Amino acid sequence: MLNPNEAEHRASGQTQPSDGAVTSSPRKRWEAPVIALVVVVGLLVSGIWSRVRARAALRTETVQVARTAVSVVNPKQAQPAAEIVLPGNIQPFITSPIYARTDGYLKKWYFDIGARVKQGQLLAVIETPEVDQQLEQARSNLSTAKANLALAEITKNRYQGLIKTNAVAQQDVDNAVGTYNANAAIVEANQASVKRLQVLQSFEEIYAPFDGVITARNTDIGDLINSGSNGNLKTDLFHIVQPGTLRVYVNVPEEYSQGVRVGMTADLVLAEFPGRKFQGRLVRTADAINVTTRTLLIEVDVNNPAGTLLTGSYAEVHLAVPTQNSTYLLPVNALIFRAQGLKVGVVKDGKTVLTAVIPGHDFGNEIEITSGLSANDEVILNPPDSLVSGQEVEIVQASLPGDGTSGDDE
Repeated sequence: MLNPNEAEHRASGQTQPSDGAVTSSPRKRWEAPVIALVVVVGLLVSGIWSRVRARAALRTETVQVARTAVSVVNPKQAQPAAEIVLPGNIQPFITSPIYARTDGYLKKWYFDIGARVKQGQLLAVIETPEVDQQLEQARSNLSTAKANLALAEITKNRYQGLIKTNAVAQQDVDNAVGTYNANAAIVEANQASVKRLQVLQSFEEIYAPFDGVITARNTDIGDLINSGSNGNLKTDLFHIVQPGTLRVYVNVPEEYSQGVRVGMTADLVLAEFPGRKFQGRLVRTADAINVTTRTLLIEVDVNNPAGTLLTGSYAEVHLAVPTQNSTYLLPVNALIFRAQGLKVGVVKDGKTVLTAVIPGHDFGNEIEITSGLSANDEVILNPPDSLVSGQEVEIVQASLPGDGTSGDDE
């Protein structure tokens, strides 16, 4: 049997040597290092796993941060007829300066600027004393020529009667006939001179050539009047216009020239009539492009029976020009200008694709795209200069041009 001390030593894992000293068991010698090793390995694994998770999170966050946030817009289908606004000059249907056709002094004028006159109304009277004297002289010369003609006719008839009895020579008869013919020609010349001076004298009275409005009076009583037929400096006495129908001349850019047609309507907008439009009709075109301005000259006629519109006014002419139905409209801030040509950035499957486009008409804030886009394309607005194909992006806003929404609205 074991004594109590030996039993206690065995229970505690110690043995009692024969000499009475206490010693440790082999199991206790390797348990402590193993436990320490397990703890160290656990710490290493835990640290490595934390680093792996942190690196994966960092990579995911880096990828997310690397995605460029963009706003996109869908192309808007262009209208079948695009309205273009062009400057126009309003001119009267008929306009005419009134010149004098005879020299003299202005005796009296009857109408001033703004007066409405009828065709044939007397506008002014010119005194022409020189023409009057020339006419009197011409009439006297005509009377003398007629007297000489009458005497030559009597002589001719007498000689023609005497030749039958051989009382005169044939030469005398021929001389008489020649004298008669010469005097007849002189009479015709003097008659023409008298008619010419009578016509000049009739120009002493100046009449309105058509119904219209006097827009200028450039003379006054006593002014020296030079006729338009001589080389002296001449000035129109009056300027008259017919404002019942107005002509509006417009220069249409060449790119729109194929869309304008005779008979189409046009609206006129004037600053002095806010909110009001005057309708006109395109009546003719020049059928040729001006090589200097590269424009097509067209004429739009506008009825103006009450004289509401004033000649010489500036107007904005609104024309609805037919366009191709396959075209789209984009905001101008969606365009990318590259050396290879005009491009836009389109988002497909979260990545950008730089697409070449062909521009059409420029409407200011919007531009027409004739080729390169479809209605479902998501086009990037305000693309960065560094944008390249294949770049991952994140859409933060999608809108349509002209939808009235904004990211700042509340």
